[in-house]
Amino acid sequence: MKVFKFGGASISNPERIKNVANLLKDHRSTKTLIVISAMGKTTNALEKVVKAYFDGDNETALALFQQVKDNHLDLVKYLITLRWQAAENQLKDFFTEVEWMLHDKPVRDYDYYYDQVVCCGELLSSSIVATYLQEEKLNVKWIDVRDIIRTDDNFRDASVNWAYTADRVQQDVQPLFDTYDIVVTQGFIAATDENESTTLGREGSDYSAAIFANLLPAESVTIWKDVPAVMSADPKEFADAVNIPALTYTEVIEMAFYGAQVIHPKTIKPLQNKKIPLLVKSFLDPELPGTIISSEPVRNLPPVIVVKQKQVLMHFKSKDFSFVEDKPIASLHRLFTELKMKPNLTQNTAISLLCCFDDHPEKIDSLAGGAAEIFDVVLEKNLELLTVRHYDEATMARLTKDRIIVLEQRTMVTVQMLMRQA
Repeated sequence: MKVFKFGGASISNPERIKNVANLLKDHRSTKTLIVISAMGKTTNALEKVVKAYFDGDNETALALFQQVKDNHLDLVKYLITLRWQAAENQLKDFFTEVEWMLHDKPVRDYDYYYDQVVCCGELLSSSIVATYLQEEKLNVKWIDVRDIIRTDDNFRDASVNWAYTADRVQQDVQPLFDTYDIVVTQGFIAATDENESTTLGREGSDYSAAIFANLLPAESVTIWKDVPAVMSADPKEFADAVNIPALTYTEVIEMAFYGAQVIHPKTIKPLQNKKIPLLVKSFLDPELPGTIISSEPVRNLPPVIVVKQKQVLMHFKSKDFSFVEDKPIASLHRLFTELKMKPNLTQNTAISLLCCFDDHPEKIDSLAGGAAEIFDVVLEKNLELLTVRHYDEATMARLTKDRIIVLEQRTMVTVQMLMRQA
């Protein structure tokens, strides 16, 4: 058995969904569980719906959601002939889940509503893909992952209840392969004990695939992307980025920790625990070898470059010249936890702490306001965080040209620099 994960780019239009069907026909001999992301930019569109709703603009939220509905209904018309009525009816059930809420006023926090709305994207896309595969005479069963993966109620970054989820996989998913060749489900989303939708963190579909692989007798996981392999840098930003044919689990965890977007940070551990190889391959050219991620050692890796834009440097300085490692720092970390903020880079002196964060304005403002009771707080925005693993001095000179380095940390393997334009 294999687990395939198809991201939003791989199912973003009718031609690419047809490509998925052709790819699966080439793997007919293998039982396959397929994890599907939301189509194209659907998640971004649904995030706009949530924002409008939470801001109290129900009319705009409903209008934005109507665009999402129309896009998916149009896709059904292009793709599905015999089963179109059943496909539309299933989509309308998912629309109703969201619309009943958009007519009310928010009474809970933003993250709760985010998960209730955004989860719709994966449900819509997976149901359309499953129905199309059935029309293509593939032996397919669609399931709602919210009936399988159970989590806590830490909305937008929920933790999996592995014991419950394992039981559901063994009882409800594994037996399906006695009847069906392909089981289609959703990535990124799950549910609580109260049947409230949750999400596993942005790009969490990779993690969903790893969960199923760990709990099923999966021989491998393949993530199908629009790049030929894991690359040394974002090819859209660095024309000289190269393919990396093989990586270790540890190396990928490190890359993910520093912000590389190829693999979700939580994905690797469930695979590593059972030594399940992870393949990253191109859905545009499936014959390419791609990248294999396993426990096998890899040497002579090229410099691996990760760049994060829109960074904020927050300088917390003790007001009374007391050491920051005493009580003040503990209070600050409590604020980080309450606001669900994780520094991308930290550095401290005796009486001050420097922290670099992604610029989420509402959270940055809340943190600055709360910390101002204990510290003098200074902010600098519009910075860029550069991380290079397996760096060499020629690469660093090229990447830091015309930049002023605000903060720097080095180990033997990794260098991080927070920079501004000169």
